[in-house]
Amino acid sequence: MQLFNWLPIWRRNFLVWKKLAIPSILGNLADPLIYMLGLGYGLGAMLPNIDGQSYVAFLAGGTVCASTMNAATFEALYSSFSRMHVQKTWDAILNTPLGLTDVVAGELFWAATKSLFSGAAILVVITALGLTHGPMLLWALPAIVLTGLAFAALGLIWNALAPSYDFFMYYFTLFITPMTLISGVFFPTDQLPGWLAMIGAWLPLAQGVALVRPLLAGQVPTDALIHIMALLGTTVVAFAIALRLTRRRLLK
Repeated sequence: MQLFNWLPIWRRNFLVWKKLAIPSILGNLADPLIYMLGLGYGLGAMLPNIDGQSYVAFLAGGTVCASTMNAATFEALYSSFSRMHVQKTWDAILNTPLGLTDVVAGELFWAATKSLFSGAAILVVITALGLTHGPMLLWALPAIVLTGLAFAALGLIWNALAPSYDFFMYYFTLFITPMTLISGVFFPTDQLPGWLAMIGAWLPLAQGVALVRPLLAGQVPTDALIHIMALLGTTVVAFAIALRLTRRRLLK
């Protein structure tokens, strides 16, 4: 695989998405904004400040990361599965000089791009609401990309294993939803039992939250390099596994 052979796959997916770009972005905005506004201003009115910031500001950082995670995951699961198994788009591409590595890499980077659109849209809204502080928030964009890449790669593993769309519910029920609850999205992890907080701290969503939340508050994240390396490591390892499993599924 040449370095940028995945670009035609990325461009193909972008051109298809562009036809429905506005409804897609609005759809990605609706669910996280409902949670953030409902919990942030509703429940938050009854809660004290957390780490020197209001609960709605605390929740904003977690919402950006959760939205990024969901956008990357849905794209790597449902959309990629449709192109691979239902529409047979991958089969058509594999009859060109491009190889399977190019296809899977294109899906990885496209899913991360979709997550960037979603995360950036949330950033615009929370900035308009006055929940960010200073230009440090711009550094949240690379953090969103890293988070999106990690979850896109993880989603592609499950995509390679799934016999049908129904199989994806296990991934959300057993992995995505529990991780959302123990990764510091809705409340500080020190509220959890020690062993559970330790597990949550190692999960990729927690790494993204640890980067994004301080940046929105105008602060430099603590141990930023560790969190960055954790997300990059997750992406590289998960992509290698996804590629191997996809190759076994399609080219055996």
